[in-house]
Amino acid sequence: MEEVITKNLEVKDNLKPKFHSEFDILQSTFLSRPIALRLWSSFFVILPIFVQAPWVRFEPISALCATFIILFVAFLLSRKESDKWFIVGSLLLGVSGSWLGGCLFWGWLSAYPILHIPVEAVALPLAMVGLGTKWKIGSSFYISSLFGTAITDLTIFLTGIMDQWKEVITADSNNAPLILQKTSENLIQFKSFSIIILSALILWFISKEIFNSAIPNSRNGKALLVSSYVIQTTLIVDGIFIVLAIIQPTLSGLV
Repeated sequence: MEEVITKNLEVKDNLKPKFHSEFDILQSTFLSRPIALRLWSSFFVILPIFVQAPWVRFEPISALCATFIILFVAFLLSRKESDKWFIVGSLLLGVSGSWLGGCLFWGWLSAYPILHIPVEAVALPLAMVGLGTKWKIGSSFYISSLFGTAITDLTIFLTGIMDQWKEVITADSNNAPLILQKTSENLIQFKSFSIIILSALILWFISKEIFNSAIPNSRNGKALLVSSYVIQTTLIVDGIFIVLAIIQPTLSGLV
């Protein structure tokens, strides 16, 4: 009996290292898969739209302070040994830069569209430096988000919507829908629609080129994949808002 128990214990002890090894491999490779990187990247692009946007309209100071909470969580996760959590922490670091710029602009400067990109680029110098460090994934997230926003703003300018931006932001609740209705009618004209389609094709082409040049098993490759996914998600979100602006102008995102 004693011999049987001893053998069973030896078998369990032999299985423990194997189990932990397989678990560690599974954990460390989770975010090496493109689908996982896509989900995290897309989630962090969409998060500000549904959380930050309404928050900063009503409580800009508390929304701005949330930047430091995001930074704290990012550094906390980066201290974990698992590569999976470091990648999430790095992504959150990139999110904090976008969150900071968004709070500063939409909280206090939204009536001045010409300041949108300069304010959103508040963390760009740090992100550029970060590309040469272990934080390159988060830096890629931030820079790609900024690039997508810049293309969106350029499209808004070329289609003439920028002219109504300040009017909508400063208008009262009765007049804003009327201005938006006029703006939505301009979107379906040939010139505006052609500019929108061309901008979408350019963004899609750039995202595909970045994706094709990425090597998933390297950190540089993961950073490129994140860039590609961020641009693609931005394109999809912009497309949804354009459709909503045409169907129901008050859902355009400006009010």
